[in-house]
Amino acid sequence: MVTHPVRRALASAVVTLALVAVLLLVPDAVRVYATNMMGSLRAPGEPAFIAGHRGDRAAAPENTMPAFEAAFASNLEFVETDVQLSADGFAVLMHDDTVDRTTDGSGAVSDLTLDQLLALDAGSWFAPEFAGTRVPQFDEFLDAFTGSRKKALIELKGFWDADGIRQIVDDVYARGVQNRIVFASFNLTTVANLSDVAPAIPRVIIKRDLPADPVGLAQYYGAIAILTTPNALESDEDAVARMHAAGLGVLVYTLNSEKRWNEALAYGVDGIITDTPSTLDGWIAKTAPGT
Repeated sequence: MVTHPVRRALASAVVTLALVAVLLLVPDAVRVYATNMMGSLRAPGEPAFIAGHRGDRAAAPENTMPAFEAAFASNLEFVETDVQLSADGFAVLMHDDTVDRTTDGSGAVSDLTLDQLLALDAGSWFAPEFAGTRVPQFDEFLDAFTGSRKKALIELKGFWDADGIRQIVDDVYARGVQNRIVFASFNLTTVANLSDVAPAIPRVIIKRDLPADPVGLAQYYGAIAILTTPNALESDEDAVARMHAAGLGVLVYTLNSEKRWNEALAYGVDGIITDTPSTLDGWIAKTAPGT
């Protein structure tokens, strides 16, 4: 009898081989894949998609299930979160290297076991009504995400080796949501490992400052987009046009004011990560009726 994990691995392998074949045989496949995930690449002035930064952190403590439940119930297309491994190898949602800012504990995430992380209060710092909110495991997030119709931009914090990536990719495939997931990382070795382990799941490179050739960087690592800052675009005003000409997307983080939103749309960026997704959604609805 073929066990469930074996069936899952076989299904994952079939999807991966199919996409690799497409990428080899159809030169425009990366362009098509980018637009499938993000929609048509934007022209200057067109509304970008909105990604709730660490869920809807204006409504609930960041990177907790209440924040994601609020985001899943909204009109947003994307949610964004951060994943790290505990000392004993479990994937949890946490942005900072340490738990000090967003929990009642202290210490590096990588030095704490899962049991130690789950014992922390990750909500009281935000508001009394969130007291007792826990640090979520990645599979807990995926279970809730599976019941939504959203897409997720998942940042892998720091360096991830192939085994760590394989663990979370297996969780993604087990729930059949691989067509709604985009992985992202600052760490280029992690991006390369994602390409090796899960080539069928799209990747985004995060760069605070753009290189001289962002198109070449994205193409070298097989990324569908670069996620960067408004300041980086100000220093290279043609970058978005060059990326779009190559069929690649440009996303920006973390924009929380109308001034920044206006600037981003003027460049024609494809996605905006924000701490105030509902406010941005309302602003876009007013400034671009019908969207």
